[in-house]
Amino acid sequence: MQADYAYNAGMARIQYTVRRVSPALDAELRREARETGRTLNAVVVQALESAKLAPTRSEHDDLDWFIGHVPEPSAEEADAQAWLDALPVEPTA
Repeated sequence: MQADYAYNAGMARIQYTVRRVSPALDAELRREARETGRTLNAVVVQALESAKLAPTRSEHDDLDWFIGHVPEPSAEEADAQAWLDALPVEPTA
């Protein structure tokens, strides 16, 4: 058991051993790593995170092809919108 503790002493992250990976999946992961210039480990971790973790921001892009994509406003646009929002509103009669 001491060898396990000594081995993991400098490692900040949890490690897994994955067995019974199909040859097709192995080939695809290795191809992606090679084509993107990333390590096999980085590709596998990204694939697991994409499959199992909820996205940090909800994206609904199913109609983007039809109505287009609304980009995030620039700092100047955000300042202008804040200025407009701060203007007094005249009461309606």
